[in-house]
Order: sequence, then C-alpha cells, then structure tokens
Amino acid sequence: MTQSVTGRILPSMTRVTGKFQITLPKRLVDAFGIRVGDEVELLAAGDAIRIVPARAVRSALMTEQQLRLFDETTQRLKKRPKEGKLPSGTDRGWTRDELYDRGRAR
Repeated sequence: MTQSVTGRILPSMTRVTGKFQITLPKRLVDAFGIRVGDEVELLAAGDAIRIVPARAVRSALMTEQQLRLFDETTQRLKKRPKEGKLPSGTDRGWTRDELYDRGRAR
C-alpha cells in the first residue's frame, strides 16, 4: 500500500522480474510526473525502499550547497597539472583549404 499525493492509502503492487526490474504503477507515474527516460533514485528507508524522482533529489540541494560543490570542483581543477599547449595552426601538416577540398570531385 502506498500513500497517494492526496493523502489516501492506495494499494500498489508490482513484481520483480528475473533481471530484478520492476514496473511502476501508472497511477504513481502520473501522480509524480515520471516520464520514459527519467531517472529515479532508490533510497534505503529503514525496512523499506523509497523510489524518488531524481529531479526531486537534485532540486533539494540548497543554493549554498550548490555553490560549495562548485567551489570545491574549481579548486580541484586548479590543482590539476597543466597539459601541453595545442600545436599552432601551421604545425598540423594540413591546411584549412585542404579540409574544404575533401570529398569534392576534382
């Protein structure tokens, strides 16, 4: 049994396939706006498993948390060793004009 968005208890049953896959009941899919291709998060909740749309998990991050994560990523990128510079346009062994002539009848 599950509790609906309106607060009512709705019986909801699904089977686990041989590949450990489940099908979400249509009324839950409709109630939570889940679409084909959406990701869902499976969370342990005591002796139960919660299925939460991933967008709900992502939107739960507070702005401060997002900024902190951004700053941490920026610091990691700054610590990375600098890779070699790209070769100049004249060191490639080909010219831009040669690219435009490829595949054309001569």
